[in-house]
Amino acid sequence: MIADVLADAATRMDRAVEAAKDDFATVRTGRANPQLFQKILVDYYGTPTPLAQLASLNNIEARTIVVTPYDKSALKAIEEAIRNTPNLGANPTNDGNLVRVTMPELTEERRKEFVKIVRTKGEDAKVHVRGIRRKAKDDLDSLKSDVGEDEISRGEKELDALTKAHVDLIDEALKRKEAELLEV
Repeated sequence: MIADVLADAATRMDRAVEAAKDDFATVRTGRANPQLFQKILVDYYGTPTPLAQLASLNNIEARTIVVTPYDKSALKAIEEAIRNTPNLGANPTNDGNLVRVTMPELTEERRKEFVKIVRTKGEDAKVHVRGIRRKAKDDLDSLKSDVGEDEISRGEKELDALTKAHVDLIDEALKRKEAELLEV
């Protein structure tokens, strides 16, 4: 019973760490990265559709991405969605077959702003992991009548170690992203 609670908490914490890493990837650095475009929604025939479902994204140069739509009629909508995406700062150009997006150089001020955004996302992820820990601890406490307090105490110690390991993974990913952002 305790093992089930811990296994469930570990699985949920793993997903939270992966979600945090994906979130970090959407914050742009000095280089163009197709993951920056993963969460962009394009108005495709009245339906908000993820850009990755409408086009292929290719990184041809350090700061240039080529977006090749599967349906040429979506070119204008794709270009507009990229242009209207906040925190991207890109100015796409449409040549009739594809959209070329050149990412501008980041200023020092803008880099620091992005570091703040990443830190906020990291803190949100850690809060989520701690929320999972709290729920698992409540589940362990509800088992007190079925198993001994020693077992519950041991389970709580394992849960704390699990939480610390996942928070450390988030911190590690955060440090990597900060270093990437501040790299000129």
